[in-house]
Amino acid sequence: MPAPEPTASAGHHVVVLAQDGVYPFELGIPSRIFGAAEAGYMVTVCSPTGGPFSTNAGFDVVPSAGAEALERADTVIVAPVDPRALRPSLSEELAGAMARIRPGARIASICTGGFTLAAAGMLEGRRATTHWQCEPVFRSWFPEVDLDDNVLFVDEGDLLTSAGAAAGIDLCLHLIRLDHGADVAARAARRCVVAPHREGGQAQFVERPIPEAGDASTAATREWALARLEEPLTITRLARHAHMSERTFVRRFREETGLPPRRWLTRQRLDLARRLLETTDLGIDAIATSVGYATATSLRHHLADALGVSPLTYRRTFQPAPERVTT
Repeated sequence: MPAPEPTASAGHHVVVLAQDGVYPFELGIPSRIFGAAEAGYMVTVCSPTGGPFSTNAGFDVVPSAGAEALERADTVIVAPVDPRALRPSLSEELAGAMARIRPGARIASICTGGFTLAAAGMLEGRRATTHWQCEPVFRSWFPEVDLDDNVLFVDEGDLLTSAGAAAGIDLCLHLIRLDHGADVAARAARRCVVAPHREGGQAQFVERPIPEAGDASTAATREWALARLEEPLTITRLARHAHMSERTFVRRFREETGLPPRRWLTRQRLDLARRLLETTDLGIDAIATSVGYATATSLRHHLADALGVSPLTYRRTFQPAPERVTT
């Protein structure tokens, strides 16, 4: 994975392509999330013809632009439609609109918007995802796509796809994180009162997000662990805090988060390391120690594995340059 470079700058134009049968909640996600970042994004909603389009909620929407907006988009997001409106091929109007996306634009989809990308031939031989309930139809229509229906989103660089509904929020926060770093994405998440980071590889369906009556939860232990990331946090220690056997703790942890404990801890430590790289001048050794890694080498290894970059490269990319003082 190449070193991340800021994609968005003042005037970064995000165009959301909508069509008849769109889900209104998902349609509004890009405007809400990118707007909350206050990072220079401009969001436009367009339709293939520029005319009104229907929603599956019983009302129509009048967009602010037609397909011509796609010619100047830096990022294109294809909004999802009700599965009953899906077809294995594009209408002439929609195909014409997709053809107007400018070369080099970043293209993403939310939920069933991935069907549109697949029907346009953009996902052939690529890894992608969509809502898990649509998996049988997607596979039968587009067998050439490497579909993973059990992740929140898939990042293929210039093409990104996400699962249903709230996964669109995760996708937009991921794009902000790529463009401006973890701190700006976390700021947008706080303003929208959503989780700042759910890993793209997390399962779409968490078996038991709410424990049954009488069941113990791992939530208190997760909160306890987040306050002690600099300490050794073994499965034994976590299970003891939760008053569970190790086997029960690991099973229940995965049921509630969709991730095994060690992977979850690695993600939390890397998130904290990224924030410290962006917002402080702490040395790499000090950051490594403060997030629970014994050496800077260990932090470099984990960051390179997750992002393909070194801590110094990440800091140069996302930490604001100091302002020059003139006299």
